[in-house]
Amino acid sequence: MSDYVLHLTQEENIVLGAGAVRRLIEGGDGDAALLYLCLVRRGSAEPDALRGELRWNAERFAAAEKMLHTLGLISAPHSASPLGENVSRSAAPPVPETAIPDYSRDDLMGKLEGDASFAELLREVERKLGKLSDPSVKKLLGLYDYLGLPADVIYLLVNYCAERKAEQFGAGKPPTMREIEKEGYTWARLELFSLEAADAYLQHERSKRGSYGAYMEALGLGGRAAVPGEERYLGAWAEMGFPPETVAIAYDKTMLRCHELKWPYLNGILKRWHEKGLHTPQEVGTENAAPRKGAQKGTGRADYDKNAWMDEFIK
Repeated sequence: MSDYVLHLTQEENIVLGAGAVRRLIEGGDGDAALLYLCLVRRGSAEPDALRGELRWNAERFAAAEKMLHTLGLISAPHSASPLGENVSRSAAPPVPETAIPDYSRDDLMGKLEGDASFAELLREVERKLGKLSDPSVKKLLGLYDYLGLPADVIYLLVNYCAERKAEQFGAGKPPTMREIEKEGYTWARLELFSLEAADAYLQHERSKRGSYGAYMEALGLGGRAAVPGEERYLGAWAEMGFPPETVAIAYDKTMLRCHELKWPYLNGILKRWHEKGLHTPQEVGTENAAPRKGAQKGTGRADYDKNAWMDEFIK
């Protein structure tokens, strides 16, 4: 059989990511593939406009849309969220355990020659981080081609990772592409497929990270930046709404019981307070002052052990 020839001008070309193409082929649903092509060509559209262009009834459209959602190519059917919004966020990410394809050098060269956006992205990233090795370029291509993050969002991601690395280790130590790839999976899971969504996320993260220094001071660790493992705890406490003063109280209780800083134990105290709606020092103090049910009296010792409830948090 002779080769097929696509009679398309450059202006008519549509570029699809390898991950999206693979999922469409594996899905084996022609209507879903047609709908996806229509979405990619338009960039965004109202469901009624798409149905009109495809000349489908509502039932056929819904079935194709449901298949795209099942394949992970749109975030939700339009019954839950306008389909146009889903398209603007590009393809939904695979689960984090899914490995990025092992791109060959021919894959890389073909992408660099055929996709101006990716070629420009690579130039800008190398200007920021220095020359990338082939394995690092493959990771960058995976973020773009497989996870579906747009080039401008990826560049924002790279700058964010560089900013965080500088906070931890000072200027001059750029992030690795493995670190950037790991953060990229987080952005894909959060569906940060537009500059607007990514900017909103970064504003929230920077606001949250602004409290880390005060937390570290409360833990007697001032003077240095938190390491990633510590940041997971600090970020959780910021999300729960604890001021540094309350963290300091939990720290004191941890030291009294454990005689050293044990992060899981301290975190357990704060989680318990959060579950009870106690966040400020005043609220925590009120709880500590209240008598507990079942407290024993007249035994010649304290009415109850105020720290006994924390035993469950010792790991």
